[in-house]
Amino acid sequence: MSARVDRSGMEIRLRWWALVLPAAAFGALLLLLVAGPQADAAEQPMPVTQLIDHVQAWLP
Repeated sequence: MSARVDRSGMEIRLRWWALVLPAAAFGALLLLLVAGPQADAAEQPMPVTQLIDHVQAWLP
């Protein structure tokens, strides 16, 4: 992996995990959000669904 050099002459290196970890965390949270309503114990409306309903009610 080649390192970039900024104006001050310091090398800027981005580790592989600095990109992978946020992407994995985003993917895990997105999976939880999408798969949440399919759970057996989810009989009450999801908070996100309630928020969307409230926003739609406030909009003309």
